[in-house]
Order: sequence, then structure tokens, then C-alpha cells
Amino acid sequence: MGRHFACFKAYDIRGSVPDELNIEIAEAVGRAYVRQTGAKKVCLGHDIRLSGPDLAHALIRGLASQGCKATHMGLIGTEMVYFATAHYGFDGGIMITASHNPPQDNGMKMVREGSRPISSDSGLNEIEEMAHEEIVKGGLGGPDPEHEWLDAYPDFVDHLLKICPPDKLKPFKVLASPGNGAAGVAMRALSRHLPLQVTEMMFEPDGRFPNGVPNPILPESRAPVEEEMKKGGYDLGIAWDGDYDRCFFLDENGTFIEGYYLVGLLAQALLADHPGSTIIYDPRLTWNTLEIVQKAGGKAVMCKSGHAFIKEKMRAENAIYGGEMSAHHYFRDHWYCDSGMIPMLLTLKLMGETGKTLGELVGNMMTAFPCSGEINSRVASVPDVLARVEAEYPGGLIDRTDGLSVEFDEWRFNLRGSNTEPVIRLNVESRGSSDLVKEKTDALLALIRA
Repeated sequence: MGRHFACFKAYDIRGSVPDELNIEIAEAVGRAYVRQTGAKKVCLGHDIRLSGPDLAHALIRGLASQGCKATHMGLIGTEMVYFATAHYGFDGGIMITASHNPPQDNGMKMVREGSRPISSDSGLNEIEEMAHEEIVKGGLGGPDPEHEWLDAYPDFVDHLLKICPPDKLKPFKVLASPGNGAAGVAMRALSRHLPLQVTEMMFEPDGRFPNGVPNPILPESRAPVEEEMKKGGYDLGIAWDGDYDRCFFLDENGTFIEGYYLVGLLAQALLADHPGSTIIYDPRLTWNTLEIVQKAGGKAVMCKSGHAFIKEKMRAENAIYGGEMSAHHYFRDHWYCDSGMIPMLLTLKLMGETGKTLGELVGNMMTAFPCSGEINSRVASVPDVLARVEAEYPGGLIDRTDGLSVEFDEWRFNLRGSNTEPVIRLNVESRGSSDLVKEKTDALLALIRA
């Protein structure tokens, strides 16, 4: 099966509008989605991108042309499609978003019933093939069909409050920054039920992204939040990406906390209430998570990174939580899907219960297992680099769950290729020595970039 559209990726659809994704392709995708899944009723919504409403209407035309009833939820976040699909019993859901891509881009994330993911190995390639057939066949366009509207915010907020009841929280002072993405709408709906004192920053949804595209994993994107946090007076800082399926934390001093340590923290929070449960983690950085899960009497299971793999493994293991260092956090109580709101609630709950700040909660982890953070390098050939590095580090314990992991007594590293570009990603960690992390990271990068 050949590629027909530049916007079809491994896990979703994403591309520039209108060159790579447009209303014609969106309508064809709607038709193809129904042909592939057999869905009779589907929910959908879009993030703040300016092209979202037009793509949504085209998608609805495509769905309706195949006899599928569409329910439009308007401006929402990705996790609300996961919520609505499963909670209301739709046959599937489609979120129109390009997450943290540039403003001119848009895309779609799709699920089938029960919010099970659709990716290249579970129907996305077939949808691409069928969408191409629909465009060749023609007959696209025409008037907008009737569709239902649904305001899912009240039920979504109830769902979050069941996972973390407000009486479990203390009146912490929180700086919240959606970066003009969609999270502000959800946060306002949620925070009126919480005892928090929320200071709003870049809260108004704006698809022109006046403060840059929200992607707080990038230092320049989170810099304004760090600056405000450093003025003091806040217990916690939180920032989201545009469709808020990822959230990022800053401690009381304005220090950005790597997603790796949040995995350990959320595992700790959930195991406290559900002893003996299973936690899924990815192979990039592992030692901190393993130690925490072991201490808390849980079971840790490794899984290849990528949302489709993690969700599948969580279902197979009935895991309560799955975490990736890339700031995707998955919860059994959220149909094994990722959420950008639940991690905030659970972190605040843990801070209240332990009487510790976020800095105190993760400080020991950061000292015990310092890490390099993920470092990307553009390379001519990923397989060649992997082979070269492996030859250079004999005698380590090797794991190939995802790329190449090599483990020694005092340090370990993971090196893996990107799914979508000629980029290799390096993560290094040690037992208690940040000097060792720096030394090994420098040596590995010299070898990778040679």
C-alpha cells in the first residue's frame, strides 16, 4: 500500500492547511472512517486552530454521506474525545488537532468504540487508502448536513472530580498556562469546583498563537511561565500543549520538572490508593520508576513508547497507570487514555496528603537518578548509528524493546530512532552522579554525530 497523502503519519493525521490537509481530504476521511469502522454514531470536536471549524464541517459531511450520525462538541481538548466516545457509548471519535505543530497545520486523532486508538497498524493505513478512493471517485462537497451539538464539559468535569474529589485537595496557589490553547476552557469549567487559587496566564483560546505555539517541553515556550513562577507566591505551575493531552509541571521555585520524574510521582500517588497495581513505563528512562514501584509494592511492566503500544499493554495487564517521559500520562479510570488534567489533580492531591511541595516530592528522585533529558540528533542513517554505538559499548546489559538500551552498574542509556524523521533520540541516566551523566552523554553524542 503506497502513501497517498503527506498528512497521514504513524499515529494520526497531521499537515499544513490547505497544502497537505484540506476540506476535500477531511470529507474523504469522514467517508473512509465509516467504511473502515462501520460506525453509526461518532463524536468530534476541534482545538483552537483557525482551520478547525471548516475541517469539522467537512468531516461531518463525509460521515453523514455514509449514513453515520455526527455529534459535534465544538472547541475541546483531545482527552474530551476519549472521554465522550467511551462515556456516551459512541462508535468512535475524531479530534481535529495538530497538537504542538505550527499554527498553519491541523490534523486528526481517531479512536474507535471504547476509545481504542486507530493508528497505522490498526486501521489508519486502510482509512488513507479509502480516502484516496473517495477523492478519485469524486462527488465531494455540497451542503452541510444536520448534526447534533453536545456540550460535554459538565459531564467531563464530573468524571475528573470522581477520579480526584475536591475534598482531597488543599487551597494551593496554582499558576496555570494553556499558552492560548484549549486547556483554558476546561480549566475554568473544572476550577470552579476546586478549592484552588488559580492565577490565569495566556488563558484565552487563540488559534493565531500570539505567544507562540504552546509546547512547554521547549524551553522558549515555557520561559514566560518560569519567569512568573520565580517571582514567588505559587505552590505549583502547570502548562499544557495546545490540545492539552500533555501537561508540564514547575515546582514552587519555578524549576521545570522532567516528565520522567512525574511518571514516578504519579505511580506513587496511584499505588498509595491502589496497592499492588501494575504500572506501565517506557524504556527511555527507567530506574527511578522501577525503584518507586518496587518500594510501593506495585508491579512494573516495560512497554515500547508510543500511545498505541502503551494503551494496548495497559489493557492486557489491567494496569492502573502508564507513563511516558514525553509527558503523556495514561489512566485506567480514563479508558486507558492520556489526560492533561488528571496528572494535575493527582499531583495536587499528593502534595496535600504528604505535606510536601512538588520540589520536595521529586527532589530525592532527581538526586538519586539524574538524567540528560532527551537529546535529538539528525543523522544520515539511524540503523548505522545504532550499530556503531552498540559496538562501542560491549559488556552492558542490552534490551531492544524500543531502539537500543544498554545498562551498566552505575549508568544506562537508551537510543532510538524517530518514527517520522531521520532523527535519533538519546537518554542517559545514572545512579546519583550528574557528572557521570554529563561525561557519558558527551561521549555518546560525539559518537552519534561523528
